[in-house]
Formats: sequence, C-alpha cells, structure tokens
Amino acid sequence: MRLALFQPDIPQNVGAFIRLSAGLGVPLDLIEPCGFPVDDKRIRRAAMDYYDLATLVRHASWAAFCRDRPPGRLVLLTTAGAERLPGASFRADDILLMGRESAGVPADVHDAADLRVRIPLQPGARSLNVALAAAMVLSEALRQTSGFEKLA
Repeated sequence: MRLALFQPDIPQNVGAFIRLSAGLGVPLDLIEPCGFPVDDKRIRRAAMDYYDLATLVRHASWAAFCRDRPPGRLVLLTTAGAERLPGASFRADDILLMGRESAGVPADVHDAADLRVRIPLQPGARSLNVALAAAMVLSEALRQTSGFEKLA
C-alpha cells in the first residue's frame, strides 16, 4: 500500500501526509511540481519530527511517477468517483492517489486510475480536506488488507 499526492498546493497538507505515512508505515510518493517552493528544509519543517520515519519518494512529474512507480492498482480519491468508499475493495499493493487541493487531477490522470473512489458526503458538502480524506480511505484499505497487523 502506498499514498501518492499529485502536485499539492498547500505545504501543511504535505506535512500531514508525511506524518500519516510515517505513523502507518506507508510510503508516500510526492508528484511535483507543487504549488509552493519545495526543498528538503521546507518539507522537513512541515513534517516536523516525522520526516525521518517516513518513506518519501519525490517525482519530478506525472510522467516520471508513471515510469518509476511500483506495480499495483492506481486508486484515485475523487469527488467524481463511481465507487463509494464503503463498497470499495482494496488490495495490499494499491497506490492511493490524491489530487491537488484546488483542482483535483487533470483528465489524463483521472483516466489513468484503475479505480475511482469517492467518500459520500451530505448534500451541499463539496469535499473533505485531502489529508483527512486520505486518512479515511487509507484506514479502510489497511483494515481490508490486514495492514494494521504489522503495527504496534
């Protein structure tokens, strides 16, 4: 199981993803360019003391991510997803992909996903914070694949 973050806009969310990745032992792929200056110092500051616990892989572009990513299904979290979270079935080698906070992902990235999952919300609610949505879906995915068993 992996997390992937497509061209994030908000550095604090990258920090939240790094902490989520470190805490649950799930590698994180950061697909650049980001909507803010990215360097190790800024990433370390956002991640606080979790940076060294996380497995972070940076990709210069979507094309680089597609070329270098490990095998497994690409599961996109999207408000346009056909599969509702409670009914989605996950696999241990899934890569959970989250889009930009401001715009999601472009059509070609959306089309590249093997599965598109949405979190059902009450009428009038557009979406959840991307890091919160990732934590919800990752938790369910780890539950289904016995991923919590390796943790203390």
